[in-house]
Amino acid sequence: MRALIGTGLGDSQVRSRLTIRLHALVERFFPERRLFLRSDSDTRFIRLRSETQAVGVVGLTLLVGWSIVATSILLMDSIGAGNFRDQAKRDQLTYQQRLNALSAERDARAAEALAAQDRFAAALKQISVMQTELLNSEAQRRELETGIDVIQATLREVMKSREEATARLAELESDLKGEVALARASGDDATVKLLNEALTRVAEERDQVIADAQAALIRAAEMQAEIEILEDKNDRIFRQLEEAMTVSVMPLDKMFEKAGMDPDRILNEVRKGYSGQGGPMTPLSFSTKGDATSPETLRANRILNQMDRLNLYRIAAQKAPFASPLKDSFRFTSGFGYRWGRLHAGTDFAAPHGTPIYSTADGVVIHAGWQSGYGRLVKIQHEFGIETRYAHMSKIRVKEGQRVSRGDRIGDMGNTGRSTGTHLHYEVRVGGKPVNPMIYIKAAKDVF
Repeated sequence: MRALIGTGLGDSQVRSRLTIRLHALVERFFPERRLFLRSDSDTRFIRLRSETQAVGVVGLTLLVGWSIVATSILLMDSIGAGNFRDQAKRDQLTYQQRLNALSAERDARAAEALAAQDRFAAALKQISVMQTELLNSEAQRRELETGIDVIQATLREVMKSREEATARLAELESDLKGEVALARASGDDATVKLLNEALTRVAEERDQVIADAQAALIRAAEMQAEIEILEDKNDRIFRQLEEAMTVSVMPLDKMFEKAGMDPDRILNEVRKGYSGQGGPMTPLSFSTKGDATSPETLRANRILNQMDRLNLYRIAAQKAPFASPLKDSFRFTSGFGYRWGRLHAGTDFAAPHGTPIYSTADGVVIHAGWQSGYGRLVKIQHEFGIETRYAHMSKIRVKEGQRVSRGDRIGDMGNTGRSTGTHLHYEVRVGGKPVNPMIYIKAAKDVF
């Protein structure tokens, strides 16, 4: 028991000594102070112990340190946020400039396409005029050839008649001269006079036959010269038509090939629906005698076949989605392809709310209404197994079963369905499978 008491007293003494030393250390730095507060009637003082001063200084130090750290954090956050905002503004400005450049390029492409379409229409008109001239010229040349054949046949008959008449006139002239000599010898003046008159008539007939033959030869030469002029003119027209066909048909061949469509198969399908005969594209056939076709006719038929191909291309181009669904200014916001592991099956065009949307080809509306994530949706079935879709519309302007042509307005741009902003989601499907719509639009940019 005493040992325990002794141990307890020892610990108390140690603690007292530590307390005294600590107090002395604190008092060394923070000596005890007294603050006197004097008033008119009294004087008071406040005793500031060393421990109180130490606690106050430590608290004040901690408060100042915390204020400095908090201020630094806030300042760093502010600087960082400012940098991020500036960077975001710079990125937004760069993006806007890029969008403006793309918009300007798109407008330039649209103007070029419009000019190309005007040139294409002018070329078609010129080709039609040249075709008419060619047909008229060819018919005139055939008429001249027929006329020359008639003149040559007549000329042969005239030459034969002239030869016969010359021989007969020579015989008559010889006989008349003999008779004139006999009449003169016998002194019969009346007979001599009659024979001289007959001889004069025979000479005049001979001269007339020779003059007719000469005139026929001159006319034949003139007609041959006219035929040569017409042939030269036809050759120039043929060359111009062949060049025009090459310039017009080759871009269309490339357009369908770039779109992944076999031109021959497409034209055969169009030809099935337009199989009537007759008209300006019917092959020429000038001979009715079963003779071999002339080189000019073969050349003309080749051009007509090219014109027929051009006409079929024109029809096919109306039935395939080569046009743009928008005619006003817009910007591309999302292309065809995979996005976050999912296929984005079309192309997005952004423009103001209510921007008109147009059919990109001739076809029949097979859906016009609401469909889950598409919102207000129009589906159009075209030829060649092609279907187009126009989604997120604010207003639909066609009905199911309605037949539309390329360029017909079918609705207005909106933000319906699963959409983060006003835009048009445009799809092209071939055989039910989605393909990139820009394949068709880009393939036609140098043609239409």
